[in-house]
Order: sequence, then structure tokens, then C-alpha cells
Amino acid sequence: MKKWESHFQLGETLTPEQLEFFDEHGVIVFRNFISKEQVSLYISELKRLESKWLEEKKDKVNGIPLKFGKDEQGNTTIQRLCFSSLYSEPLHDLLSDPRLKALTALLHPYEGRIAENEKDGLVINNYINTPNSTFTQMGWHTDSPRDLFMGQKIMPMLNVGIHLDTCPFDNGGLRVLPGTHKQGMLKLLFGKKYFIDNNDDNREVGFDIQAGDLSVHDGRLWHRVKQSPKFGEESRRRVMYVPIVTGKYKPKDENSKTPFYHRFTGKVHH
Repeated sequence: MKKWESHFQLGETLTPEQLEFFDEHGVIVFRNFISKEQVSLYISELKRLESKWLEEKKDKVNGIPLKFGKDEQGNTTIQRLCFSSLYSEPLHDLLSDPRLKALTALLHPYEGRIAENEKDGLVINNYINTPNSTFTQMGWHTDSPRDLFMGQKIMPMLNVGIHLDTCPFDNGGLRVLPGTHKQGMLKLLFGKKYFIDNNDDNREVGFDIQAGDLSVHDGRLWHRVKQSPKFGEESRRRVMYVPIVTGKYKPKDENSKTPFYHRFTGKVHH
């Protein structure tokens, strides 16, 4: 298992080198996308939303279930918040950053857009490893079967993560198999046992992520989240996922139905 060493800076347009790099590997990391002040601001917004939604006993947003867990003291926490920018001005403003729009070039030749009110909106994952935690790791998977479930052809999809915590390579976190976004359909569907397989793979790479970094990987790439060897605050990983999509515009609202694949995801923590 190797550590990823290539990092870039994100401007208002992507450079030819960055486009070529992503096309080859299916993954790219941009350092210092947001400042320390912004990191603090977004963490405080996450905490505000969490306590508000717990108080309101909210269990889903626009048809998408929230994921709950417990902290070390046994208090209920929300481990996955969706559509968060619709309830937060600072998060809503972040989504209009022109540097995020620049990332749509990675979907070429398709037209990409930032999907604030589509799919699951701006998702915030809040992992913490505690003895009673349920959401500490995620087995190998690609994001493509979701398209098949919905009867659509597999489209390129970007996973854009803005990282709010520093997560060194040896503290677990995202692992990918670079280049597998170009695999054929059989490998895509049967290359590994979806979500069940958590084994190390000698082709995989992991990352030294710093708070404020932005990572992008192609949804067709095999990836997983490796469990942190640490417990409690040291293991905390908060990541905001910016939805950049292509295809038909499909907004959601409070009357939207829960997509049926969410009925299976209690076991897979996706």
C-alpha cells in the first residue's frame, strides 16, 4: 500500500497538466483549498446543524435518510448530513466558489454542474471511531451500480471532498485503486465484493490529507474508507462532499421519495 505524493493548487480553471493527471489516475488532490478560518466556520456550521436537527428529531432531508451514531459519551450524533448547504448560508456561499465550478471540466465531454438540490446535495460525513460506533469504515466499492439501479447508463461522476480534519495516511481514510475508472463493465461489477471486502490491496494508495485540502476521485474508481486505528477525537474525519453531476436535472424537495437503494444501506454505510 503506497502513499500518494502528487499535490496541486486549484485555480479558477484547470491546467492541461491537471486534466491529464486526472484522466490517467482518476484521482487528484489540491492542497489548501480553504483557509483555516473557513475550516473552523464550516465545523461550527456542522455542529449547529447537527444540534438543530437532533432537536427537531429530523430523520431525513428531502427523502434522504440521515445516519446516526453515538459519541464516546453515548450521545446521539449525526454521522451523515445531506443537503446541508440548503440550511446554511456559509455552506451555500461555498458552493458558488468559481474554483469548484472549474472542476466540472473533469467530466468532459459531458456538461457538469454543482447539484445543490439533486442526489443528496452537499453531504457532510462525520466519522469517529468509538467502541460503539457503526460508521467507521466502508468496504471496497464504486459508485456506478447506483446508476444501474436507477435504470440509467453509467455516467462519469465526481466525488469531490473538502476535508475539515487533518488525516495522515496511517490514520486510515480514503483508499483508491488508481486507473480503475477505465475498467470494463465486468471488472466494475465483479472486480471485488461490494462493501463486504475490506482487505488491503497491493495496488491501493492512501493519502496524507490536511484540513482545508480538496480531493476529487472518479466515482467509477474502486475505493474504500479504511478504519482508523485510533479511537475518539484523534480518529475524527469530517469531510464535505460537493455533488458535481451530469445528465438530466433532477431536483429534490421535502416531498421526494426515499430512493429504494437506501433501504439496503443500513448494512453498508454508504
